[in-house]
Amino acid sequence: MKPATNLLLIGLILSVCGLWGQQTPVTQSPTPQNPSHPDHQPEPTTTLRVDVNLVSVFVTVTDEHGAPIGGLTKEKFVLKEDGQEQKIAVFDKESALPLSIALAIDTSLSTRHDLPLEQASAKRFAHAILRPIDALSVYGFSEVVHESTPGYTADLKRIDEGIDHIRMGAATALYDAIFLAARALDHRKGRKVVVLITDGGDTISKIDYKEAVRAAVEAEAIVYSIIIVPIESSAGRETGGEHALIQLSEDTGGKYYYATSTTQLDDAFRKISDELRTQYLLAYYPSQHTSFSEFRRIEVKVSGVPDFAAYRVRHRTGYYSVKTEF
Repeated sequence: MKPATNLLLIGLILSVCGLWGQQTPVTQSPTPQNPSHPDHQPEPTTTLRVDVNLVSVFVTVTDEHGAPIGGLTKEKFVLKEDGQEQKIAVFDKESALPLSIALAIDTSLSTRHDLPLEQASAKRFAHAILRPIDALSVYGFSEVVHESTPGYTADLKRIDEGIDHIRMGAATALYDAIFLAARALDHRKGRKVVVLITDGGDTISKIDYKEAVRAAVEAEAIVYSIIIVPIESSAGRETGGEHALIQLSEDTGGKYYYATSTTQLDDAFRKISDELRTQYLLAYYPSQHTSFSEFRRIEVKVSGVPDFAAYRVRHRTGYYSVKTEF
């Protein structure tokens, strides 16, 4: 074979290798390969480097009564991605990571009678949950979404002022609020949570439900929905919106609550606080994929402990291998 032909074949092989090496799944922010990882091998200088991304999964385990279960060890968890069991590389049963909370309050006309009670309850929640390393941002949403605090803060006085000064409006841009809150959380470190207080209806959003869900999943935000039910009658309820919030909460590893009174509203906030204090962090390096699907499904189970069959395990249902660019 002629030298020129050899050079041409070598060039084609290198080009193919280069394209293959670029097809790296992206989950969270790319992180360098971990030298302490047991599967880490020194890379020859002549090969292309492919980053290994650590996938983090925050898990809540509750008993049949909904009470959080603490004290579980790493060995009690089984984690799978697309049906394939994964090795848990990081395990933490203490929720010591910083907590970022987007508190989004519906200020449309349909909630005007309940708004003062919601504001008072939201303040109590903020004062109970926040530590110096945590931060919270207040959003009010009607026909527009307004961030009532200047970014994320742990200053309770600024948070109280932000809650007091949310603006009333006419319509409800619920999905816009979820989308914007998730995008603001996307680049924050630690645990990320969206708490929604709403009657469940969306009347004017530019963003649709699927886009809002994807933004929350990509930001790894856990969504808790507190659905305000009209006390007078059920005629004003938007059950379609309620079902959408329930599904969103379940897909992100959160939970939904119904509230018809201040007592129930405070109880919902208390349960959210309890869960956030007893979460588990499981993280893994995905093993080689046999599927090129965009969405990778995550499954976590608990076994080997008394009554584990009655436990409910909640976590995000998966992640997108390629994140949306904005």
